[in-house]
Amino acid sequence: MKKLFLFLVTVLGISSYTVAADAYTIGSPVADFKLKNIDGKEVSMSDYPDAKGFIITFTCNHCPYAKAYEDRTIALNKKYAGKGYPVIAINPNDAEQYPDDNYDNMKLRSNEKNFTFPYLVDATQEVAKQFGAIKTPHIYIVQKEGKSLTVKYIGAIDDNWENPETVNQKYVEDAVNALLAKKEVETKTTKAIGCSIKWKK
Repeated sequence: MKKLFLFLVTVLGISSYTVAADAYTIGSPVADFKLKNIDGKEVSMSDYPDAKGFIITFTCNHCPYAKAYEDRTIALNKKYAGKGYPVIAINPNDAEQYPDDNYDNMKLRSNEKNFTFPYLVDATQEVAKQFGAIKTPHIYIVQKEGKSLTVKYIGAIDDNWENPETVNQKYVEDAVNALLAKKEVETKTTKAIGCSIKWKK
């Protein structure tokens, strides 16, 4: 029973962490961040002057859900970066508790998967907290509106983490396609399915 409980805590995301009241919701203005990429350079959204918005995923190395979505995340960047919505991946996990998610292993994982997007480390976890992320993966689509960035979608990539061949609803693609067509995003929030973010104690 104890092992089952630990599995549920680790994988299914049962956590005592409470999202801050001022965390981002749909329509929230988004503050830029500056986080270290796996190449040692710091990355901000302001580094993308031509972007129309961003597909931001809070993810990590070790979570089976995050791993299951890696190829789909790579495909999203391939499909939408050229259209103005690049992917930015952020690892918010406490690497002291989960060494698989430390900086060196982030570099290894990115090289193994040939990530075509930044893979940033949120060492203080403040960015994840500001966004209100609780899972890996947890997706936020933000859109540029003038000089501001606004949250347009929060949730999962699609409706089937286990098998991309049997996905019925591609939430992120639908949302970005709507934004590119200057339409309202119909499904603005879905339940993020993944592992709980490993917060510092």
